[in-house]
Amino acid sequence: MNSPLPDQDRTILLVVDDDHTIRNLLAQSLSVHGYDVKTAASAQEMDVVLAHHKVALVLLDVMMPGEDGVSACRRLSRQGGPPIVMLSALGDEPDRILGLEIGASHYLAKPCSPREILATVRAALRARSMVEQIDARSFSFLGWRVDFTAHELVDGDGTLVDLTDGEFAVLRAFVERPRRVLARDALLEAARGPDTEAFDRAIDVQVSRLRRKLRSRGDEIIRTIRNEGYFFVPRVVRA
Repeated sequence: MNSPLPDQDRTILLVVDDDHTIRNLLAQSLSVHGYDVKTAASAQEMDVVLAHHKVALVLLDVMMPGEDGVSACRRLSRQGGPPIVMLSALGDEPDRILGLEIGASHYLAKPCSPREILATVRAALRARSMVEQIDARSFSFLGWRVDFTAHELVDGDGTLVDLTDGEFAVLRAFVERPRRVLARDALLEAARGPDTEAFDRAIDVQVSRLRRKLRSRGDEIIRTIRNEGYFFVPRVVRA
């Protein structure tokens, strides 16, 4: 039987939900699988935990008093915070797309099973780990420079361009496979791992946002190939 990991070696998760029962259930369920789970009842309490702990992932409820989950997710994403899995009773497609657009890596509609939450947490952590394990060499294309270790994208004028975790994962998939058609399923797998249950529209949203940010110089960088997928147009140089 394996010995439990010391507290300092355990991955820290943060559950943010104003419902006491849901917070405790999620914390207990995830703790069984070796995670160190912190909890917060509001965005304000979330900020306190983030200031004192190296949180690897946040599970964030949408409907909370005070600052709601949408605002908190948008703020954390802009600050370059940990990946976010949003949990919400609002499960319609527009709600899920909004969550992805503001920076969440995954969006789960309540009620969801402990197994689904665990699988999603693992997929989000694996996607972040894949980005962090990229070596320190940078890539360039059409005057742009991207460094996946530093999590930086810089345009031809030296201006740093903000990207969410999801956008960086999609950009990495393109940069590592330039000038070839990537079907949505292949792009989804490359960007987020083989067992993600994200839907095709999630990739469309991430690609659309990434394309807008890369369009400032007027060059065509990501081309849509009808009924096939996407094509990263420029040649990529690895430093």
